Amino acid sequence: MSNELVPLANAINTEKARSELIIAPVLLEVRRHFNFQVGFFSGTEFNVDSTLGLSGYCDYILTASQEIYEISAPVITLVEAKNENIKSGLGQCIAEMVAAQRFNQQKETSINTIYGAVTTGMVWKFLKLENQTVFIDLNDYFIKEIDKILGILSAPFNYYLSNKNAL
Repeated sequence: MSNELVPLANAINTEKARSELIIAPVLLEVRRHFNFQVGFFSGTEFNVDSTLGLSGYCDYILTASQEIYEISAPVITLVEAKNENIKSGLGQCIAEMVAAQRFNQQKETSINTIYGAVTTGMVWKFLKLENQTVFIDLNDYFIKEIDKILGILSAPFNYYLSNKNAL
């Protein structure tokens, strides 16, 4: 992560600047770490089940697929960027995680856990969905802890990509 991006995003102080200068570069680093075996989507339509309200646009999606033109299973991680308010993004992130869970089920992809994050760029909060239960990490992670953030974002891909032949 470039030392110039965080101060620049803070100086501009808009959600768009934090999204472009902090969040997207962090997520793209996860993609690079896995030699581009991770798909990255930004502002993409993700319509799973409109009857349940599981349709709309996601800020970011990471998939364990090299596909770059269309979201394909498995969807593992979702990140919902919220302007200065982590708490207000939790509900939307959880809805997107449920949508990802259903999407994977529809594609008959065996992913037991969906991961999510809500971030302002400077602060990151991580969530996990297993079956019908959502777990919210009580810790906040700050961009200064970039190695921890990248480790948490990479963990589901470490597991899935190393075990996908066994699944």
